[in-house]
Amino acid sequence: MKESVVALVPLSTYNQARTDQAVRTGINLLGGIGRFVRPEEKILLKPNLLGRALPEKAVTTHPAVFEAVARLLKDEGFAHVSYGDSPGNPTTTPDKAAQACGIAEAAARLGIGKADFDSGSLVHYSQGRAAKSFYLCRGVQEADALINICKMKTHGLERITGAVKNQYGCICGVNKATGHAQYPNSEIFAEMLCDLNLCVKPRLHVMDGVVAMEGNGPSSGTPTSMNVLLFSADPVALDSVFAALVHLDPAAVPTCVHGEKSGLGVMDHRRIRVRTPEGDITPAQAAEKYGKPDFDVFRGVMKKGFLFKVMPMLPFLQHRPKADMSKCIACGVCEESCPVEGKAVHAGNGQKARYDYSKCIRCYCCQEMCPAKAIEVYRSPLNRLLGGK
Repeated sequence: MKESVVALVPLSTYNQARTDQAVRTGINLLGGIGRFVRPEEKILLKPNLLGRALPEKAVTTHPAVFEAVARLLKDEGFAHVSYGDSPGNPTTTPDKAAQACGIAEAAARLGIGKADFDSGSLVHYSQGRAAKSFYLCRGVQEADALINICKMKTHGLERITGAVKNQYGCICGVNKATGHAQYPNSEIFAEMLCDLNLCVKPRLHVMDGVVAMEGNGPSSGTPTSMNVLLFSADPVALDSVFAALVHLDPAAVPTCVHGEKSGLGVMDHRRIRVRTPEGDITPAQAAEKYGKPDFDVFRGVMKKGFLFKVMPMLPFLQHRPKADMSKCIACGVCEESCPVEGKAVHAGNGQKARYDYSKCIRCYCCQEMCPAKAIEVYRSPLNRLLGGK
């Protein structure tokens, strides 16, 4: 029976020297960097650069973690290293996002160049279960090996975003919005993400969980200290341990469920070893020692058996994005982010966000990209009465 290993290294600060040591420790617990990449290969570092945000906002991968991974590669003689990501915000370029969070400065210090995440082309993937092709950024296509440096955050559609979800930044520009329209619910979107991971085949996943984001993630939530770095060759196992640390059942995370079904990785905690500097422990033991039981993440479920019975009430039961008019700045980013033809939300030119829920596909792109933190995922209290938790 296949087992997966997730390395966990405690870290309570982004001090660069301590972060460097923690990253080296975590990768060594997995067998060393040479297990994952070879010196002659073109290596792409793929952080989370969702949008323009200061590092302390916990929206993006912290530059200290990025720099620690990059420095390890440089120290070990890996000369062909680049970095990049395609931001989700349609008003943000890869350069602007990297500059705002400090990753561009860190890369420049180490002489690491920018990969091309501004252009791309269609790549066919016939083995896909949900997706048979992807419009991949040129930098992804040109790399021999990808190292995923993701951020520990909540997510409106998938509950959490971690190793599996971070690969969506390999999709070029506006094609990400097209993907949300093409894969319009959490289950089919998760299946597509698993296909994407199997297509681009990241070699190693490093999760920045020193300061995570809870609540209204992935861009409008609240920074919260989790004080860990996680490492694995298995993105599903890594996300499953993330779920354990926040006391969330991984079976409630679509990317974990479909990740195991697709063969991408292991979700079952009985087949995951958490390797720490003090020795191996179980995910449950990791949750007890390093976890945060009150981590603010949506834990509710809708019992499917109730759906037919409550069809007349469905508009009141469905989760949906909702704008707080006192926070909305009428910038129009929500409308630009909406992937639906004809738009399900309208804003801009002095007009605050107005929704047409008959068109809304509940992809939460508007909530994800709102720069004013004005949009939240509204979850009906009636849902709890009908089987939610």
